Amino acid sequence: MRRRLTLSIAAMAVAAPLAAQEITIVREVDSNNYDPHRTTARGAAEVLFMLGDTLVALDTDMQTITPGLAESWEVSEDGKVYTFRLKEGVKFCDGRDMTADDVVYSIQRWIDPETKSPVAWRAGDVAEVKALDPLTVEYRLEAPVSELLYQLTQAFAIIIDRNQVEALGADFGVTGMNGTGPFCWGEWTPRDKMVITRHEGYSWGPPVYENQGPAHMAQITWQIVPEENTRTVSVITGQSEVTQYVPHIAVSRLRQTPGVLIQKSDLAFWTYFIGFKTDKTVVSDPVVRQAMNLAVDQAAMAEDLYFGEVEPAYSYVSQEALDWNADLDDRLLKFDPDRANAMLDEAGWTRGADGVREKDGVRLEPLIYVFAGSGWSKISEAVQAYLREIGVNLVVQPFDATVAWGKLATQEFDMFGMSYPYVSSGDALNLYFRSENMPTPNRMNWNDPETDRLLDAGKTALDPVVRAASYGEVLGKVHDAAVWIPLYHEPMIIAQSDRLEPVEPHNIYGCGLYKGLDLKFRE
Repeated sequence: MRRRLTLSIAAMAVAAPLAAQEITIVREVDSNNYDPHRTTARGAAEVLFMLGDTLVALDTDMQTITPGLAESWEVSEDGKVYTFRLKEGVKFCDGRDMTADDVVYSIQRWIDPETKSPVAWRAGDVAEVKALDPLTVEYRLEAPVSELLYQLTQAFAIIIDRNQVEALGADFGVTGMNGTGPFCWGEWTPRDKMVITRHEGYSWGPPVYENQGPAHMAQITWQIVPEENTRTVSVITGQSEVTQYVPHIAVSRLRQTPGVLIQKSDLAFWTYFIGFKTDKTVVSDPVVRQAMNLAVDQAAMAEDLYFGEVEPAYSYVSQEALDWNADLDDRLLKFDPDRANAMLDEAGWTRGADGVREKDGVRLEPLIYVFAGSGWSKISEAVQAYLREIGVNLVVQPFDATVAWGKLATQEFDMFGMSYPYVSSGDALNLYFRSENMPTPNRMNWNDPETDRLLDAGKTALDPVVRAASYGEVLGKVHDAAVWIPLYHEPMIIAQSDRLEPVEPHNIYGCGLYKGLDLKFRE
């Protein structure tokens, strides 16, 4: 397999000379489909952002909303009505004009129960979406959604072509996806490659980029290369011009490699954590959860496992994220095994002959479910060793990704390993801590009416100060209860050929190249 993939990359490199403005991007995994409403895979989003456009866009600071397909918008005083004025001259890849009717159809399909979109909730409680004229859309909500514009920047909110959806049926996003983006669907060979070609008439890109279209690149090939070493070699040898899928162990080497540039952004908002199922006997005691937090040395893990290329995490979301509660900065739990041992001693958890603590006949022996491979093997081994030092025997059960998601929806485990992207504190908190989201993605069974009330207050706030205060209180509650063990915040790291102009990493949903409008060979 490795030989076949390497040859495939080499073939692409030969077929894409510099003058042709064609590049190959290597990545780790493919998506199951490219239907924006039916997938949550990052592998889909990073291509969909190039194939399609959203009403509004997100700048690289992860806070500033900019025009997308909408050149302007207005929000009613009660926060329930958004009126979007669309740009003129926008066309789908097949040449058809995009109108307000396409926007209405796209949103209605997104929230239609028959679509079964796993992200329909992100659209808010929609009362009605209608076209006021060919270039004006009214988006009416039953209740305000303070971060609606942030949700509308995501890949699941791209505008799609109704004609193609109806023509392709179940094959939409499998054999084609007609969008308005800077690139058009070329050819998809699942688990091998996706080829996209320049949308020649494109000129309506977001002001995130100096170039708003057409794209500099005539063709981009997204090549699947599962092996870390092969991806690294492909960049060093010039078989691939750019990738964000660089193993941490190779980053230092690539920094010293002639012809290769490393671009890094700490605003990636992708966090790794271990969650506790808070109503399970073994980990239901907040003191136990706090002690386990104190036992884990995130700084050492970041250095030893990831060669200093990640940021140790003590917070559940990046402290740079919108609406982070700065009052928590001095209250975060950090490595202190002596304090952890003292807390467990005082709480009556005594060590047995084998060193494992127990109380009232219950051994401190939690079961954790993790993904097999994908970094979680070494993470769980490190955490297991740290917890052993305070008398906790962590039992690790890995599962292949094909079955892991189903297992993580059960009540069989005490702890679980997870990582996730987010655009703001509110985005993360509404996803994981609402009681209505039990048993997944609220796998912690965090069932707290006050949390729900505060999340509702933040979600519907008309004043950003009120929104920040509400989400800040939720952050305080879940941190004080030690519902998770945060592990590390993963920055966005892009390795690129120096034949390209320097790429500015974006961080939206972990898709570092976003729309690809700055991908350009040096002149």
